[in-house]
Amino acid sequence: MLLVIRRKYIIIYCRCTIYKIVVVGMVLILPKEILNGVEIFYQLDGGGSETLVLLNGIMMNTADWYGFVPLYTKEYRLLRVDFRNQGQSQYVEESFNIDIHVEDLKALLDKLSIEKVHMLGISYGGKVAMLFALKYQNMLQSLVLCNTTARVTKHLRDVEDSWINMAMQYDGEKFFKQIMPYIYSPKFCEENCKWIDNRVKAFGRVFKKPWFDAFIKLAESSHTYNILDKINGIKVPTLCIASEFDMLTPIIELAMVQEHIDKSELVIICGVGHAPQFENKLEFNKVVLNFLRLNNEKARLHNLCP
Repeated sequence: MLLVIRRKYIIIYCRCTIYKIVVVGMVLILPKEILNGVEIFYQLDGGGSETLVLLNGIMMNTADWYGFVPLYTKEYRLLRVDFRNQGQSQYVEESFNIDIHVEDLKALLDKLSIEKVHMLGISYGGKVAMLFALKYQNMLQSLVLCNTTARVTKHLRDVEDSWINMAMQYDGEKFFKQIMPYIYSPKFCEENCKWIDNRVKAFGRVFKKPWFDAFIKLAESSHTYNILDKINGIKVPTLCIASEFDMLTPIIELAMVQEHIDKSELVIICGVGHAPQFENKLEFNKVVLNFLRLNNEKARLHNLCP
């Protein structure tokens, strides 16, 4: 573990995870709130006038977005959140439905006195973002849906079931060896095999039974998810991002989402798999920030009209 001490906070580099902890006097304060009876971990950075919320994929946590903070906080206040049963948020033993995250997120925004946000959700987080948009659309300025789907297809359910069965073996290395080909493109795997091997070994050391039990509950939470016939109710400006080689949420699924949502557009990032934010970070950031800037300019011009 490595500590980097700054004036008002400490950054902790611990194995695969990076945490920013606020210091008040000599007390370390983890940014957590008890919401709906569960402790939810979040990170709020930057001082922009508008807030961008980042919602994780199912196996992500707030630390995975750490490298995005310097760029995004140049223009926005950035809110990263770990869902219940994810990252540094509380793990609960009872089963739950994916829509519980909507209420957790709404409660967090209320607690932080944030009235309107831009929301970006990737994969599992994109499902949550659409559910949030359907219930609390008045709180959204725009929506970015990355490598996600409005329904759980038979293919996706079969993949998730195989992951759940593998997770029940509580073997980190075997688990991540199985899922890596679904997450990254063949080209990325071939060119970064040493990095992937090291990551697999790190996961084997870090992720133990509690993490797998929490993951299983998350995976089960969306098994009956299907809101394709409802998302036409989403009216905020929306960007859908698909990847050329995404085997989990293929282009056709994002195209269906885009077709059902007014004021939406679809961008395809070539040469990448299910994790474009890692495989081609430069292109991913350009697509996201260009959309947000254009949307803000349209909103500004609209407000100028008599």
